[in-house]
Amino acid sequence: MKLVLFLNMGGVNKLEECEVFLKNMFNDPYILGIKNNLLRKFVAFMITKSRLKAMRENYEKMGGKSPLTQITQNLCDKLNLKSNEYKFDFISLYVPPFALDVLSKYKFKQEDEIILFPLYPHHSTTTVSTSLEMMEKELKKIKIQASVRVIDVFYNDDMYNQMIIKHILEKKSHFDYKALIFSAHSLPLSIIKKGDLYEKHVVKHVEFLKEKLKDKFDEIYLSYQSKLGPVKWLEPNTSDVLANLNSKALIYPISFCIDCSETIFELGMEYKYLAKCDYELIPCPNDSHEFIEFILNYLKI
Repeated sequence: MKLVLFLNMGGVNKLEECEVFLKNMFNDPYILGIKNNLLRKFVAFMITKSRLKAMRENYEKMGGKSPLTQITQNLCDKLNLKSNEYKFDFISLYVPPFALDVLSKYKFKQEDEIILFPLYPHHSTTTVSTSLEMMEKELKKIKIQASVRVIDVFYNDDMYNQMIIKHILEKKSHFDYKALIFSAHSLPLSIIKKGDLYEKHVVKHVEFLKEKLKDKFDEIYLSYQSKLGPVKWLEPNTSDVLANLNSKALIYPISFCIDCSETIFELGMEYKYLAKCDYELIPCPNDSHEFIEFILNYLKI
């Protein structure tokens, strides 16, 4: 058996999971870099308490849950129908389905292979590293003997980028958008200064796509979203770019593979009130035919 496990932070499946998500995320030392466990738990508790009400209200506007879990399940279902060589499943970091629950569904033999596939095109300690470390701990805990392979960054894969370009140009064919914004999830500068590769990967990725799309748009921007708290984060902010843009734009969520609250609510709803001109949000790769073909091809590399 070759089992591909997609890894992601996870999306709230019901309003009651908002607290679970916040608690688990801010107790993650890769997210909240406080070395003292007791102090980190206390700070995580305070952040959870302060953010819970607003988070629940945001999810209520989205229908009470994130689309991430269902879309990822759809992706796995389609891949399982298409592939005879691999089985596909997924694990979330901060909300169900958790690793132990998913792994317990399978009986592993020594000749089996587990392929860990973080659904993040760019590497960051806050996404890829923490997911892989969690999986290492869980696999040791239940003493699985199967071999393990890791799929890391794929932002520089030609097939992946051809998919992005295709999805952008399909949207542009409906209206002559003059501007294109690549919106990436932001990170605190303190994390970047510790050597996190995320910014380098995102910048390199967008530079490549800019070169391919420079004749299609008058303006192409890279900006960052989802900033929290008073510390300095990667800039410019997507909200600021939209507030100053004088033409109708397309937004592509460059750091996401699956639509989630950051795309559906933040980009799709919240920023509408801040934008100077109207804009169109391009969906993430999700369970599209092109993304499925990319995954199957990339597993063979």
